[in-house]
Parts: sequence; structure tokens; C-alpha cells
Amino acid sequence: MIEMWNQRYAQEIFVYGTEPNEFFKTQLSGLPKGKILLPAEGEGRNAVFASEMGWEVVAFDSSSAAKEKAEKLMKQKNVQFEYLIESFEDFEYHENSFDVIVLIYAHTFNRKDNHQKILSFLKPGGILILEGFSKKQIRFNSGGPRNIDMLFSADELKSDFSEFTQMDIEELEIELQEGPLHIGEAAVIRAIGKK
Repeated sequence: MIEMWNQRYAQEIFVYGTEPNEFFKTQLSGLPKGKILLPAEGEGRNAVFASEMGWEVVAFDSSSAAKEKAEKLMKQKNVQFEYLIESFEDFEYHENSFDVIVLIYAHTFNRKDNHQKILSFLKPGGILILEGFSKKQIRFNSGGPRNIDMLFSADELKSDFSEFTQMDIEELEIELQEGPLHIGEAAVIRAIGKK
């Protein structure tokens, strides 16, 4: 799996674009600045935006090629942040460290376990921002896993983050325009949670 991502990110172009995800951008802009974690961050577009906005950013991805692309984008945008080559399973941090955790198209085989682990790094009162493909995305060819078990449902997310004091989830169809590999009609799920 890592080799597939390394090959994808080794391309000269930014396969998911250099602009931040729109939902993430809108949600982050209304929050007081603090420390933010971006797992499965890929080429760095969202971490760069958060850094530009004045957040203290920690990002990780299992792909070394993704980190190289993120560093290239950091240089272009004249920002710096911590970017680690780690999987969800291997990533370790102090509990209750982050004010915000962002999961943008972070689809994994071990969804529930990974979500529970990531949740432990969020401070009480901290915010989760999530956008991913819903199970209805299997009908579309605008990106995402072709394995329906890796796609999200509202019930799964409610279960994964059941200890949140607040969780707002919305499923909708949108027109994706995030680089050449996220383009076209898509079925997505968006969530804002408060621990």
C-alpha cells in the first residue's frame, strides 16, 4: 500500500492540488488558533494552509514521497511545520495534545481503531474536522477507495467518535475539484465533532 502511495505522489504534479480542502478551510477559519494535527496529510496542502493561518502544525503520512512534495510546497509558500513519515498505527504523541484534529479523505483499513487512537490526542473540548467519501461514492469515479469497507457512513462515524459531546454529520453530493485525482461528482460525508 505504501508503495502505491509513493508512486502516486512521485508525480511532478500535485495530484490533489495545492489549495486546501474547502470544507476544512471554512471550518478552520472560524476557530481560535492553537495546535493542530493532520493525519494522512499527503502532499501538504491543508497543513500549509493551517501554517499560513498561524496554527502550530503537526502532520504525518506513511509515504516518503508525500513528505517530499509537502516540503516542496512549504518552500513555495514560505512556511514550516513538523511533518513525520508515520502510519496511523505507528504514530505516537502525548494524549490531549491538540486543539484540532483534521481528517481529510483519510481512509484506512482499520478505520475504527485509527479513529479511536487519533481521538486520544485531542484535548477535551477539542474539535474534529472530517471530510471523506461516503459509501455512496462507490457509484462515482471522482476518487477514493474502491473498497466499500474503507468508505464512511454516518453511523460508523457516530460509533467511532461516540464519546464526543457534540457531533454534526452531513452527507451530500458535491462537485470535487481538488487536482486531477479528486475531480467530478462525488458523494461525501462531513463531520464536526467536539470532544
